[in-house]
Amino acid sequence: MKSKTSVKKPKKQDSAQIIGLFNLKTPAGAHKGRKYLGRGSSSGHGKTSTRGSKGQTSRAGRHFYLGFEGGQSPLIRKMPKRGFNSIFRKEYQIVNLENLAKIKESIINPELLLAKGLIKDKTKLIKILGEGSIKNPVTVQAHAFSKKASEEIKKAGGVAEVINV
Repeated sequence: MKSKTSVKKPKKQDSAQIIGLFNLKTPAGAHKGRKYLGRGSSSGHGKTSTRGSKGQTSRAGRHFYLGFEGGQSPLIRKMPKRGFNSIFRKEYQIVNLENLAKIKESIINPELLLAKGLIKDKTKLIKILGEGSIKNPVTVQAHAFSKKASEEIKKAGGVAEVINV
């Protein structure tokens, strides 16, 4: 008979072991087994197949909307409703006068504001607010102006033009 000789492999050092997707293992208990229904009483899920006895939810084809409570007044209808959301709300992109003062152009319009990076979309509404001040006379075209902003632009000798959509 041949004698079996065992070849010893060199031990890897634990500290120098590389961790990557190739050697990751799922932790114990991460994957739960499937619940097999209607496979006899010894399975623990036989007879009524975990649906209980009688009633709507035990029947085939049962499907109800989310939050259905079996005819009882649902929790979502018991909760108090607060606030108001207007369907006519206008969302403005805000630009302050201090930002406009840095621009050396005589006419400031949505295309220029987009090019300078002060707004993200020229098709959306733009509102000029009065934070800061402006010294040079400019023509500013926007969809809305605050009272202070329009006064500051006029005081500097400029024009605040309202763009109609």
